[in-house]
Amino acid sequence: MPEKCVLDIHDRPSPGLWLALSTQHLFAMFGATVLVPFLTGLNPAVALVSSGVGTLIYILCTKGKIPVYLGSSFAFIGPIIAAKTIGGVEGALIGCATAGLVYVLVSGLIAKYGVRWLFRLLPPVVIGPVIVVIGLGLAGIAVKMATGQAAGGPYSLNEFIVALSALTIAIIFAAFMRGIFGLVPILFGIIGGYLVAIPFGLVNLANVTSAPLFAVPDFIIPGVTASPVISLAIIAMVAPVALVTIAEHIGDQTVISKVTGRNFLEDPGLHRSLLGDGLATVFAALIGGPPNTTYGENIGVIAITRVFSVFVVGGAAVLAIIFGFVGVIAAFIQSIPTAVMGGVSILLFGIIAASGLRLMIDRKVDFAKKRNLIICSVILVIGIGGAVIHISETVQVSSMALAAVIGIVLNWVMPGRDDDEDAAVFSANDAAEAAE
Repeated sequence: MPEKCVLDIHDRPSPGLWLALSTQHLFAMFGATVLVPFLTGLNPAVALVSSGVGTLIYILCTKGKIPVYLGSSFAFIGPIIAAKTIGGVEGALIGCATAGLVYVLVSGLIAKYGVRWLFRLLPPVVIGPVIVVIGLGLAGIAVKMATGQAAGGPYSLNEFIVALSALTIAIIFAAFMRGIFGLVPILFGIIGGYLVAIPFGLVNLANVTSAPLFAVPDFIIPGVTASPVISLAIIAMVAPVALVTIAEHIGDQTVISKVTGRNFLEDPGLHRSLLGDGLATVFAALIGGPPNTTYGENIGVIAITRVFSVFVVGGAAVLAIIFGFVGVIAAFIQSIPTAVMGGVSILLFGIIAASGLRLMIDRKVDFAKKRNLIICSVILVIGIGGAVIHISETVQVSSMALAAVIGIVLNWVMPGRDDDEDAAVFSANDAAEAAE
């Protein structure tokens, strides 16, 4: 058992402690998990259910050996919003399902050929700038939400004040709080911003007070509740994002391995964790939820509490499912003012962009080399500038996908590539150092 471990992977706590630890774990993921559907127009209650079921799928695929909770992925916010303009919500969800299938495909290739080829395909000089693109590409959305202009309305000083309040509270908790409180700044930012919004008249509690205790979420099931919209344009726009989130998945696996004193890349294996993540994303898309992904908050809670128990993570998943069917909770989430979400989004999207920079710094990407400077520059301008390729009237490649693909191609064709350096990008020791 790892040193100072409170509960190891397969330790089962007593019922009371189990409930308390699982609730704590869920709250650490709660704010970010419901923010993604809020921004993309999906149902937050469905997102809670899909994240809970997705986590249980992940635990099953990894043979109960990895204490990981899956929440909503921020990398897909932009593609989902863009895809909805082409094929509506149903089309965007089908696109998300294909992204999950990319995970499954990569999982099969790793099981057969090993993982070195993937590390060479996605080196830091490619993935780092693409992560920056994800964060900065969403910056405009956050600012419009914060200023009341998200729906095309006029600038609102009151809403901006509320947004800045939510942002300030989130920053205070992130920078000055310790322990579990420092891991949930988004949750407290939302709560604080919500309270500030009340005297400004931005909160409507009518639906909350009239909401039933039990309510079935508005699931969107292609072929059952809605006609599936299959579009090559949407698939080309959404599916390639999986390449970026796969790289993030590998990084999270190496860090959680270091924290728990194990090597999850070997046992149960990266192919199993990717399979679980992919199937969870497919399931989420097929019931109307956003794609799932591993969360840094999950690793933070485990590192601080030293509770490695997969039973605690599974308990958090079950609670998420239950919360999704509580009508009052769903109504409360939907009553959160857009400005509040805009305020915390300013911090979150900035952190995403900064994490891309940190990846390149930690991996010592040398920008004195022209190839690295060129690759990074092209990815940033294409991704943030919004460049797209229109293959036909209905098929186009989104800016984020295009930036990632061009980055991969440039890395392979330009001279000076270091295969050994690329292959070592996600070694456990390096990832642990980055986390520290």
